[in-house]
Amino acid sequence: MNEVLLRSLTPSVLGVLVRRGADFAAAEDAVQEALADAVRVWPADPPRDPKGWLVTAAWRRFLDATRAEAARRRREDLVVEEPAPGPAPAVDDTLQLYFLCAHPLLTPSSAVALTLRAVGGLTTRQIAQAYLVPEATMAQRISRAKRTVSGVRFDRPGDVATVLRVLYLVFNEGYSGDVDLAAEAVRLTRQLAATIDHPEVAGLLALMLLHHARRSARTAPDGSLVPLAEQDRGRWDTVLIAEGVEILQAALARDRLGQFQAQAAIAALHADAPRAEETDWVQIVEWYDELARLTDSPVVRLNRAVAVGEADGPRAGLAALAALDESLPRRAAVAAYLHECDGDLATAARLYAEAARNAPNLAERAHLTRQAARLNTHRGL
Repeated sequence: MNEVLLRSLTPSVLGVLVRRGADFAAAEDAVQEALADAVRVWPADPPRDPKGWLVTAAWRRFLDATRAEAARRRREDLVVEEPAPGPAPAVDDTLQLYFLCAHPLLTPSSAVALTLRAVGGLTTRQIAQAYLVPEATMAQRISRAKRTVSGVRFDRPGDVATVLRVLYLVFNEGYSGDVDLAAEAVRLTRQLAATIDHPEVAGLLALMLLHHARRSARTAPDGSLVPLAEQDRGRWDTVLIAEGVEILQAALARDRLGQFQAQAAIAALHADAPRAEETDWVQIVEWYDELARLTDSPVVRLNRAVAVGEADGPRAGLAALAALDESLPRRAAVAAYLHECDGDLATAARLYAEAARNAPNLAERAHLTRQAARLNTHRGL
């Protein structure tokens, strides 16, 4: 069974049903049932036209459900007759589905879940495992999201920026359960890039590829985090880096700079350095300046403070950090690093310990705790 093929066909099959007049929620349920039928039937009897088979199976499932509902409500006259079987039309509805799943009425978590289900073709169980929540909880979340977007027509241009934010949220979830969400986000973004010609779509794909290329070097055999400067660069995926850089260069050449292109440019400069000490921090600061202009994000300014500390010395980095709110997540960790670089080990150790207490996950907490312990041991405490 080719799971990748099934997932790649899901959005176009769903689009066919919606275009025929099916309500989105009912159509999505029918497609999921058709996918389950395919998993059961295809290994012994593979179809010559996989998409056509899925469209036919999903439409029949939709009609069965519609007839049952119509009978219950005594409104059989509302049932749409089944079209004759045949090759599925070569119309790509993927882009509209992305925009629908990133509808502004949805919360970010609901938009991500609906995108993974409707466009990614993942099951509710797989999505629930990836987010470490009960399947019933995820089913309710997806049902609410489908009800929210039911009745929304595909007659208005969608917001590309919202779609890209949803995909980036998927990517940053990383991996848990039996679904690799980072790889899934790359797959979905490739799909979107093939559908829409937009430099920020290309910028996001380049950013994902450049980050994903470093994945195997990010953790030690015991699962602990390995900071960028300490990673074994021989383990980076040079094929993904080359592809990401090529995509980024083509996007930048269009002179329509956006935040994902700027982030990808920073990632490319890190990837270009054979050793950490050869990183072009001056250029990275310049790109962070561009990114801050585009987003005015405190997180961007936090990362910029690190880059300033590397380019102009830790005291310059601390001066840049001073302008940021002390409650900003990970600010204490950045301050600890800059104070350590400046030789103030006592302050650095205290701040590492503080950052560990507020870390968003266990891996980061363990890393910061080790940093504090290392400095305290060095100081003889």
